[in-house]
Amino acid sequence: MYKTRDEALSFIYEVAKLIPDPDAVETVICAPSIMLRDLVKREDEHLRIGAQNMSQFDEGAYTGEISATMLTSYGVEYVVLGHSERRQYFYEDDAMINAKTKQALKHQITPIICVGESLGTRESNQTNAFVKEQITEAFKGIPKEDALKTIVAYEPIWAIGTGKTATKEQANDTISFIRQTIEALYDASVSDGIRILYGGSVKPGNIDELLSMSDIDGALIGGASLDPQSYLQLVQAALK
Repeated sequence: MYKTRDEALSFIYEVAKLIPDPDAVETVICAPSIMLRDLVKREDEHLRIGAQNMSQFDEGAYTGEISATMLTSYGVEYVVLGHSERRQYFYEDDAMINAKTKQALKHQITPIICVGESLGTRESNQTNAFVKEQITEAFKGIPKEDALKTIVAYEPIWAIGTGKTATKEQANDTISFIRQTIEALYDASVSDGIRILYGGSVKPGNIDELLSMSDIDGALIGGASLDPQSYLQLVQAALK
């Protein structure tokens, strides 16, 4: 929850024309819903715009919610679902994330499904069991062809906005386990085809080593993406 309209416009004017071709690196800004129309109009050829959340319902008496059709009418192509802050502060559970994922897929929006554990879960050696449950529930009832249209983001809660970052080995091991879980749910073609991102205090100083790991396909970045020059450095790291 950052930036006024003027600040958002200033940001996109600074970065849009410097974004690489999406065939080289897929670059998305996921912004508050009130900003989306202004950003889509100025995204240029290579940048894409996503939402930070959406409703699991088509429409109705859900005051304050944003529907998938509202997003698509603005030209929005991606949505973050199940971010740890949504789960923690707004009590979104696995069943709701599953419903939202199905809704996004129904309307041809690419869902970025977030999973990740707390520090207590990590310290009690329950990370794999916890994340397996989140993945299993998120993909419940979703056919193989739709699963391939999703993106997964592993974001350990203890590493978000704390300055702490999972080591590249910790991140890669958990993402490798997520890939194994998806393979068990579907098959290797799906687990190899789905992009799995790492999120958790990623910044220009550590993104190279994270993206060098075998199973990390990209990054879901929060605070370090708010400055346009930092954002462009992160994109260049992905390009490499």
